[in-house]
Amino acid sequence: MFCIQQHIFAQDTLVVARPAKQSMIAQDTIVAVKPEKQHIFAQDTIVDAKPSKHKFIPEPLRATMLAVSFPGLGQIYNRKYWKIPVVYAGFGALIYSVSSNSKYYITYMKAYQDFTDNILVTNSYLKIISPTVDRSTYDPLYNPSGYDLSTYTTYKQAMLRMVDYYKRYRDLSYIGIVGWYLFSILDANVDASLYNYEVNNNLNITLAPVQMSLPGGFIGAGLSVDLKVNF
Repeated sequence: MFCIQQHIFAQDTLVVARPAKQSMIAQDTIVAVKPEKQHIFAQDTIVDAKPSKHKFIPEPLRATMLAVSFPGLGQIYNRKYWKIPVVYAGFGALIYSVSSNSKYYITYMKAYQDFTDNILVTNSYLKIISPTVDRSTYDPLYNPSGYDLSTYTTYKQAMLRMVDYYKRYRDLSYIGIVGWYLFSILDANVDASLYNYEVNNNLNITLAPVQMSLPGGFIGAGLSVDLKVNF
């Protein structure tokens, strides 16, 4: 037994072996791993996104009330600024018409009153009758015995017609101011209601040839206007 070579291990013998080259991670070991390049957001992360552009939608009631309070405000609210000169140009033309017709109405009314009264010094009608016409031919106060009655009547009726003419157009100009004011209100209301109205192929208007029945049983060619709305 002493001559035979053999390995004998004691019961409590510790054998230390060189570990192999490998990564051994203990149970409680913390390994720092480089994260991949990606965006990770926490649950409560707030992302600052670019807000979308606000779309303007006018309110018809507000546009109407603004137009009622002052002409042109409804068009400003609807952002139709090019209509402002049109609105005020209409009012300016009508106001000028009122002023001009009122001026001539007063002139001819005064001339008619002076021409038909019995006061010689009231002679404003001389401003509208041509000075080349002899006054003695038509003025009974200036020439009671030599004036021409037909000439006097002609001038009298002409003055009265001019009085009625300028009075009529003065009154129509006042009505035109009221009508233009109501039209500006209606324009503001309709413009606000149809501000975002989309016109596409579902709504179209066309002109088409059509056969028309004529008196006597004849058939002729004509044009027809068609308005089509597709739902």
